[in-house]
Amino acid sequence: MSSQTEAVCDLELKLGNIVSKTLILNDGNIEAKRQEILDYFHQSFTLYENIFECLNGDEAFYERANSLRHPLIFYYGHTSVFFINKLNVAGLITERVDPKIESMLAVGVDEMSWDDLNETNYDWPTPAEVKAYRDKTREIVDRFIRNCDFTLPIDWENPMWIVMMGIEHERIHLETTSVLIRELPLAFIRPHSIWNKICQQSGRGPKNELLVVDGGQITLGKDKTDPLYGWDNEYGQQTHEVSSFKASKYLVSNQEFLEFVKEKGYQTKTYWDDEGWNWVQFTKAEHPVYWVMDGDQYLYRAMLEEIEMPWDWPVDINYLEAKAFCQWKSEQTGKNIRMPTEPEWHKLRDLMDTDQPYWENAPGNINLEGPMSSCPVTRHECPNGFFDIIGNVWQWTESPMDGFEGYDVHPAYDDFSSPTFDGKHNLLKGGCWISTGNYAIKDSRYAFRRHFFQHAGLRYVEGEPLEEPVLNIYETDFMVSQYIEFHYGEPHLSVPNFPVACIDHCLPHLEGRKTQKALDIGCATGRSSFELAKTFDHVDAVDFSARLIEAPTNLQNTGSQRYVIQDQGELMTYRDVNLDEFDGYSAIKDKIRFMQGDACNLNDKYADYDFVFAGNLIDRLYDPAQFLNLIKDRIHSGGLLVLASPYTWLEEFTPRENWIGGFKADTGENFTTLEGLTNLLAPEFELLDEPVDIPFVIRETSRKFQHSFSQMSVWHKR
Repeated sequence: MSSQTEAVCDLELKLGNIVSKTLILNDGNIEAKRQEILDYFHQSFTLYENIFECLNGDEAFYERANSLRHPLIFYYGHTSVFFINKLNVAGLITERVDPKIESMLAVGVDEMSWDDLNETNYDWPTPAEVKAYRDKTREIVDRFIRNCDFTLPIDWENPMWIVMMGIEHERIHLETTSVLIRELPLAFIRPHSIWNKICQQSGRGPKNELLVVDGGQITLGKDKTDPLYGWDNEYGQQTHEVSSFKASKYLVSNQEFLEFVKEKGYQTKTYWDDEGWNWVQFTKAEHPVYWVMDGDQYLYRAMLEEIEMPWDWPVDINYLEAKAFCQWKSEQTGKNIRMPTEPEWHKLRDLMDTDQPYWENAPGNINLEGPMSSCPVTRHECPNGFFDIIGNVWQWTESPMDGFEGYDVHPAYDDFSSPTFDGKHNLLKGGCWISTGNYAIKDSRYAFRRHFFQHAGLRYVEGEPLEEPVLNIYETDFMVSQYIEFHYGEPHLSVPNFPVACIDHCLPHLEGRKTQKALDIGCATGRSSFELAKTFDHVDAVDFSARLIEAPTNLQNTGSQRYVIQDQGELMTYRDVNLDEFDGYSAIKDKIRFMQGDACNLNDKYADYDFVFAGNLIDRLYDPAQFLNLIKDRIHSGGLLVLASPYTWLEEFTPRENWIGGFKADTGENFTTLEGLTNLLAPEFELLDEPVDIPFVIRETSRKFQHSFSQMSVWHKR
């Protein structure tokens, strides 16, 4: 496809006009807003493809820039897959482009630890195949924007919100990609007319000093009438009383950080907390990751080249290094030096009365309105004598990521934020030189694991000692809590636990059969997975929702999971699941691997099973027949497929034409879902015994329950 809009965007990029601003979603008229979104989509889509032109040949796409991340071929295709998947999940389109690519490139990596090496081998597509996929995606999204019906303002329920979600997601990965390219060996990099335009000014770093920031009450968060696109964690409200504090005039420069390096900061255990010191010992770090030793001097790795060390540019470090530096600084000065909290940073940010997209020119090195790199920390002066309140590099904070009061997830992307509410992700504020779109607005909230490298640095403060953060470790999403209660809570209405009853019913069929490897597909919160692990050597437990599999993963890792269930109105009960309360689970928990995946586009690595259990799954799939055809080849001859379902077919989950059961087109006679399953599974599978009805109860409130029956059928592969 070659639309006029796309051609204009390509020309603008060739001329270096790469600056754009996130859209205001509550003004103008429908057709003007449609054109704005179309232009924003194509500009973002083209800009993202443009940064991959920095890679020197196809081989560079497969080079692992960071052992904890996927190679760049994944990120090249991931953002276009996101558009297709989210538009389908939202029920706005029914088109698929390439099921294999959509399965392989759907889910990124959020490594659990700095030593959690990703050694999985994938049969990655070629760059040409990904580009062809991206071209088809561009056509589909372009057509959708041009033709969809929508109203103003654009809010969560608006179809254009999903388009904006895809655009802003791609702008996140524009920055992610720049970080990974920065970590590639230079042999895999080639010069570029835009991205090589780094700052040409550097000198000796300035002497830093502490300036006063007035305290007071501050309320964070916004409501859904806000005119800018936002991610779920930005909504809700939280009020803080902030004491006055002092903050460093400048971001910490390479020059200032050099003193920490010279005084053996990386070799002195007392400066590091346990997590940080373990990271130092594992990585053998002796200086910031983008400092390159060249004889007896340091060079600096920018995104595409190594240059002489710009001592007055901000240092790039992770949270662990920032915390150690603050501990060293406290020792040097005799003051309580630390990173700011999120509310403290906002007190500083409130000194500036503008925001993207309202400014005429960026008041900092942000939004790609400056060089393609950091620049001197003395360049961008802000009110009250501070510099770089926003931009240049992100600023680490002491605040772990958590939701505000009233936090809610968007149904099309229910696992954007909540996996980071674990006490292991800390907030970054302020953006960096390549932060665009939502990344560059005041209300944006992004968090990374503490060992993670972004274009991130440090502004330190002198303030009151902080108490240990109190984390909201209760699962408060009602749907997720219902599943936890359904799987691990006490029986209701005298009905036995459903996952346990299902697996118990299967046990007689397993006698004399191989029990090496099982798949629990649609595992939800994982009770059936733990039951299967009592019998099988290994269990793959897969669910479409990362929100659901957080609970069993927490049980594996910590032994407990707290959750909140509704009693009546706003009255809640707080409950706690402990793994030790369940017979034998602690001993077999490591036999299970919980993963996110799409049952209808299941990754090829899920194969060679002796047993597959799909509990209450098929009537919640968008294409159950596709799932059944796919799963046939993943089971060994002699293996079993177990299907349990109440056959509650609903169009919100499954298009009517994909329901199994109904009327025979040729005779007009009724046929049941079981008859349909028999036809779809034949001739490879035969039904063992008559299906049985297994009751189950889902608790909604203390006085409202869903009582249903799931028909369970066991199928033997010939």
